[in-house]
Formats: sequence, C-alpha cells, structure tokens
Amino acid sequence: MQHQIMGYDRTSAIFSPDGHLLQVEYAEKTVRLGSSSLGMVASDGVVIIVDKKIKDRLMVTDSSAKIFEIDSHVAATGAGILSDARVLLERAQVLAQQHKVTYDSPIDTESLVKEIANVKQAYSQYGGARPFGVALLFAGLDQDDKKSIYVTDVTGNYFGYKATAIGENDEKIKEMLRKDYKETLDVEGCVKLGLDIFKRMFGKNFEISRFEIAYIDKDKVFKRLAGDELRKFIKQ
Repeated sequence: MQHQIMGYDRTSAIFSPDGHLLQVEYAEKTVRLGSSSLGMVASDGVVIIVDKKIKDRLMVTDSSAKIFEIDSHVAATGAGILSDARVLLERAQVLAQQHKVTYDSPIDTESLVKEIANVKQAYSQYGGARPFGVALLFAGLDQDDKKSIYVTDVTGNYFGYKATAIGENDEKIKEMLRKDYKETLDVEGCVKLGLDIFKRMFGKNFEISRFEIAYIDKDKVFKRLAGDELRKFIKQ
C-alpha cells in the first residue's frame, strides 16, 4: 500500500525501493486469474489441453477456441488477457510464415518463442505502455524431431518443460504432473492424464464440453479435439 501511495505502480518503468516493478507483478496476478492450460511432451508428439471456462450454451463453440495453430508444427495458448495473447500469437504466425518464405524451412520452436519473449520484455521496460497481461504456452515438434514445451511469462523470460501448466491452479496442476507424468506416455496417454487431472481437480463441476485439446503428432500435423470427441479419453 505504501508503494501505491508513493506512485511506484503508476508505470512499469519505475522500480520500487525494494526492487520491484509493481505493474509487472500486477500483470502476473492477472495471469493466475486466467483459465487453466497444460502442455506435455509425449513420446510421439506434444499436447496442449485448455479449460475454456465457458458454459454459455448459446455461444458458438468454434468462436471460443483458445488454442492457436502457429504453424503445422507449433501450437500455442495463453492464460490471462486473451486479447493480449491473440496479438502476440498472430505476430508469431507472421514470423513463422516469414521464416518459411525466406529460408524455405519451418522455424524452430525456440527461435519463435524467443522473438515473442523479446516483445514482451520490451513492454516491461518502456513508459507509456503496460506489460502484456498474459503467459503463453508453446508446444512444438521441430524438423529434427525435437519435441518441446515452452512458457513465456509477463517479464519476457521463457523456459522449456517436459510438462507444465499456466493460469488458474497452475501450481496444483504441476504438482499432479510431477507425480503422474512419464516421458514414455504417448499422445493418447497424455490426453487421458491431462483430462484425469482436471477431473480430479474439478470434481462434480467437471464437464467435458469445457475443454479443448490440440496435439502435434510425429507427422508434424496440427490436430484439434473438442466436445464429444474427448469422451473416449475419460476414465469411467
């Protein structure tokens, strides 16, 4: 509260006396209010599972998609302010296509993630603009068959994972992943594990219709699953 009174939270370009960028920390809190998403590296691909957190039966299902196809070998989602995510991921789509046109080869996942992380870092450094209030989760399967999951935070840092989660209840989901995730799981096994984690977490509030899944298999093809297509993966 003292920092707020003294105005250290008015811009992302002013450090508080104890070394904090308060606008950046507020943006990190926004991420934890976002819908839960998890990503896993499978033995034969990569998987993203998203809780769309939408229950309105009047909404057109396809209009609420939260997983973006960046290229045929890269998928991504966000937690936090999804309009911020859309702007960043559309930039990622353009970067992927520019690389393909220029070099006649797909961009590798880490290079793409680094470019987007650099944009996020810039918005935590300059006055007159707020930080992007979103964490991004990327899943990629590169030409050398390297399978990867990366997460970028609001500060512009990025880290690689075998399995991780962003958004609401991220720490609880990661704890379950630490216990149950195995590198030997295939895509189908990862989907089953992810949905089982959400089922245990939500209990009676679990509804299969609220989830969206995308995976990239060994053929480096982006595929999306939603709604009734997911029922076969649920443990009875």
